[in-house]
Amino acid sequence: MLPSGEQIAIAHGDQRAVVTEVGATLRTFVKGGVGVVEGFAGDELPDGARGQVLYPWPNRLSPEPWTFSGRSAAPSVNEQTTDTAIHGLVRWRPFEVEQVNQNRCVLSLFLHPSPDYPFASEIAVAYHLGSLGLTVTTTVTNRDDVPIPVGVGFHPYLAVTTSTIEGCDLEVPATAYVASSERLLPTGEILPVRGHALDFTTAKSINGHELDVTYTELVRDNAGLATVKIRDHNGGRVELQVDRNFPYIQLYTGEDLARGRRRTSIAVEPMTCPPEALRSGKDVIVLEPGQHWAGSWRLRRLDV
Repeated sequence: MLPSGEQIAIAHGDQRAVVTEVGATLRTFVKGGVGVVEGFAGDELPDGARGQVLYPWPNRLSPEPWTFSGRSAAPSVNEQTTDTAIHGLVRWRPFEVEQVNQNRCVLSLFLHPSPDYPFASEIAVAYHLGSLGLTVTTTVTNRDDVPIPVGVGFHPYLAVTTSTIEGCDLEVPATAYVASSERLLPTGEILPVRGHALDFTTAKSINGHELDVTYTELVRDNAGLATVKIRDHNGGRVELQVDRNFPYIQLYTGEDLARGRRRTSIAVEPMTCPPEALRSGKDVIVLEPGQHWAGSWRLRRLDV
């Protein structure tokens, strides 16, 4: 029995991915034998939320009680350094494996009410490998009898073909970022990146930049996709695209990770809302009883 439970393998051409029962986590994804994500071994637990699904909120939420639909929530602190509840409630829960095909799998979880989140909901995550890379589609359904607030996020670490991210160029199609406090919670300001060190609208070196930043006001193509691009000095190229249902992207360069993982990849995190959204209401998804929400993001390596 592996720590992350059943291992679901899918493949398409020279692409291979493994998704785990626990957390519906993306453990590995390679193309042509080259990593697209920096994952973790089958006998390991994922560090730094590596490859995990973030639900019913992504990022950080302060622990003070909040109320919605007449119900009170009291989030439990699980990040001591910022005194916050980080990345939701499903990362360590076993999902049901609903469907497995050669190149596609679907996992789902019924999330029962709890003091942290007093609402009943269901989340289903579909991983699909194809000619465009790995597409991840999430569907959330309100299984309660009152309106519920939700947020969705993911935490893949994009791989480089070098030992660290030094020398990598990063391009982030965002014209603004969410200003944050020392606890990495929003101050209420959305600030332009133009003229700021956080401006990666044109590809530039990541050297000297320590990022744990929420980007927004994304620039999209005609299909509504916003694309983050990473290119290392060996010519390795990885892209992550989000659809319009993900208006925020968190960039994290891993300074707080253990030695051997520190600045060896870049976490590019699709998010439907900013930190603290369940309390602030900022861009939170509100679902009526029985209502569904769905959103997708895509990940691919271009140099193999």
